[in-house]
Amino acid sequence: MARVEVVMPKMGESITEGTVVAWLKQPGERVEADEPLLEIGTDKVDTEVPSPASGVLQEILVPEGETVAVGTVLAVIETEAEAAPEAAPTTPAPEAAAAEAPEAPPAQTTPSPEAGEGEIVEVVMPKMGESITEGTVVAWLKQPGERVEADEPLLEIGTDKVDTEVPSPASGVLQEILVPEGETVAVGTVLARIATGAPAATTPREAPTAPTRAPQPTPEPAAPPQPTPSGDGAPATARAPIPRRGPDGRFYSPLVRSIAEKEGLTLEELASIPGSGRGGRVTKRDVLQYLEQRRQRVQQPAARPAEPRPAAPPRPPAPERPAAPPPTPQVAAGTYEGRVEIIEMDRMRQLIAEHMVRSKHTSPHVTSFAEVDVTNLVRVRERNKERFEQREGVRLTYLPFFVQAVVEALKEHPWLNASVEGTRIIVKKDYHIGLAVALGRTGLVVPVIRNAGQKNLVGLAHAIADLVHRARNKQLQPDELQGGTFTITNVGSLGSLMGTPIINQPQVAILATGAIKKRPVVIEHPELGDVIAIRHMMYLSLSYDHRIIDGAMAASFLRKVTEVLESIDPAMEL
Repeated sequence: MARVEVVMPKMGESITEGTVVAWLKQPGERVEADEPLLEIGTDKVDTEVPSPASGVLQEILVPEGETVAVGTVLAVIETEAEAAPEAAPTTPAPEAAAAEAPEAPPAQTTPSPEAGEGEIVEVVMPKMGESITEGTVVAWLKQPGERVEADEPLLEIGTDKVDTEVPSPASGVLQEILVPEGETVAVGTVLARIATGAPAATTPREAPTAPTRAPQPTPEPAAPPQPTPSGDGAPATARAPIPRRGPDGRFYSPLVRSIAEKEGLTLEELASIPGSGRGGRVTKRDVLQYLEQRRQRVQQPAARPAEPRPAAPPRPPAPERPAAPPPTPQVAAGTYEGRVEIIEMDRMRQLIAEHMVRSKHTSPHVTSFAEVDVTNLVRVRERNKERFEQREGVRLTYLPFFVQAVVEALKEHPWLNASVEGTRIIVKKDYHIGLAVALGRTGLVVPVIRNAGQKNLVGLAHAIADLVHRARNKQLQPDELQGGTFTITNVGSLGSLMGTPIINQPQVAILATGAIKKRPVVIEHPELGDVIAIRHMMYLSLSYDHRIIDGAMAASFLRKVTEVLESIDPAMEL
């Protein structure tokens, strides 16, 4: 017989304490190694803590609702086998390993008894580039208990540069998820564990999901419209901290209290939310679902509360708030407010917005335009595209020609291949060309063609096809989105004649290539003089940093690009 202590695990660098939300076992009950023993919470996340060993829960030292420091002994388990003491020193490490990568290795063998038929494979936060030290779990594509095959996408992680799918390192059953969605952890941190060779043995953990769906009846959440009117005056009362226990005795975890206080929920509103947790406890999901339903009620029935407002009580505030009357007629007059959709920006859109605003604040933007006759280019592509695709396995687009022309122009105008640091101009000797790639309606990324000046048209075509394909399938590495010295955005592929692109910092220029259109153009014929002919024409738009690039230099750059494109030999073979 041996005693094994259950301690409060460390759940992150900045987390120094946790609250015991609920005990899932009671003294005298048997518990198996890695079976959920209790649930702890912080202001960031609620999570289950597995038992460090098999045995009988002898005593609970910290009751539900108490907050204690990391390392505090929470309970004692009495083990039966002599081998059990070996589990005692190793199991606290897996608890910490959920948030700290250095202690992850011991966790590989600890859960193996539970799997029975295989071994445990740990999924760790991968290193996605030399400068990347951490990543955020954006979404889990599998849930505990589900089968996953080797190399099948398991989760999606993100950095400030790119979101990438991470494949499963082995085939088996996803045993547990250690890092929830939205959390940012260091490279090497253990994210999850996969039990190889085991059937869906972990599916019992999905049993709690059945009750979570059952207690979500639509009538009950609809009852709290009564607190909603008080929501107009609720901010004053919502400022008071939410107690750990409500009037009905239910315990509210730190995470639930944090969300409630941030969203201005009163204790009465919180108490009215039906809980889907153990014993009717309100979970994070319950609160977020209630908030979403409340937002929908505010949007759709907004026209109904407009009718009672003419009553005596609402009239006094109307004169005091001059801004209030204008929206009132709008709501009463039509369905405008009922047809407004509010969409939260996703992570990629927030990053794009931040980068674009920063670029505008950093560089004084000026845009110059040029018109190019690309008739010869169109003829070369039309004649070679089928043979090129059969031989090379990639489509022949106009982009390789544009990249090649830009590189030639940069060689004569090195300041456009530079960056600005204070009062210094850093001129780059290598030509790393970024290509803006649209990802449907979700945003765009700018992968970089390294050393574009050292590649011919065939090499550029392969590099472009590879980067575009992997960008749209979330397979890029962060390093492939960094280090660009000049950017090209092909707005013509979307049908635009021209554009005024925003500089991709810390670069100093970006070129937009417009759509190629056939137009009547006056050209000079060697024998007939000026004649009108149908030509393939396009516009180039160059946005540049006016701190170091003047209009004359920009015009000279565009003239060089134009010369390269217009001088293409129509008989060129690829």
